Amino acid sequence: MPVDGLTPIPSVDSPVVDIERLEIELLFKAMHSRYGYDFRNYAPDSARRRVLYRLQLEGLESIGALQHRVLHDEALADSLLRDLSINVTGMFRDPGFYRTLREEAAPWLARQEHIKIWHAGCASGEEVYSMAILLTEEGLYDRSQLYATDFNNAVLEKAKSGIFPLHQMRSYVQNYQSARGREDFSDYYHAHYDGVVMDAALKKNILFAHHNLTTDSSFGEMQMVVCRNVLIYFDPSLQERVFHLLYDSLCEGGLLCLGSRETLLLSSLKHHFDTLSSEQRIYKKKD
Repeated sequence: MPVDGLTPIPSVDSPVVDIERLEIELLFKAMHSRYGYDFRNYAPDSARRRVLYRLQLEGLESIGALQHRVLHDEALADSLLRDLSINVTGMFRDPGFYRTLREEAAPWLARQEHIKIWHAGCASGEEVYSMAILLTEEGLYDRSQLYATDFNNAVLEKAKSGIFPLHQMRSYVQNYQSARGREDFSDYYHAHYDGVVMDAALKKNILFAHHNLTTDSSFGEMQMVVCRNVLIYFDPSLQERVFHLLYDSLCEGGLLCLGSRETLLLSSLKHHFDTLSSEQRIYKKKD
């Protein structure tokens, strides 16, 4: 049956799938050449579902037509990139990461006169609000400035609104408790119809801005840069470029936080960092 007015996606056993897979491979190759994002090793079934979903939303007849549009329409490319990079964020996602920040990073941050933290690739903002909560509970938020950036203006607006689905709160509460949160998580948001709005006190020191890691320059001198689950979509050469950008954005002794499937070990900059936590991918820029 059609969903939301969209025609059904053919089953995996359909004879057209092999052609579709070839077209998707060509689409991803074109995206890689044009924008530097590498989805060529993306899970095939997941990639197919998301590409065909975008194809139907745009009312196009073929993946080849979508490829042509993506190459010439950056807004459409942004939409497709968002489709492909969905489900990579959440409040206190990976609770062990936030526990390590409390135990290992917060004491160092507490010794800084001013604290500047850049969330590069902030998506819809759940992780930057999580950071604001952690800093609040550590007594550090009043002297902190958080910069939340993304290349997609639509998700930036969602992040800025601080509105999230109510049905997600149960898992967020569990994450928060696993991250050793110290308060009642409901103190940090207010009910709003079928969603919740993050408390205004959490927003006061967050600046949302457009920034493209693939083309833009460094972002000041930060005490911490959080760039989690972004680099996995880049090829090695683009990863190296972004590592240099993040390195240049950190002050001496500053902390770089990567995602669980990302590492500095293959970068030429690996000797310029000490490892604060190998398990949580937190690195400290050498003085």
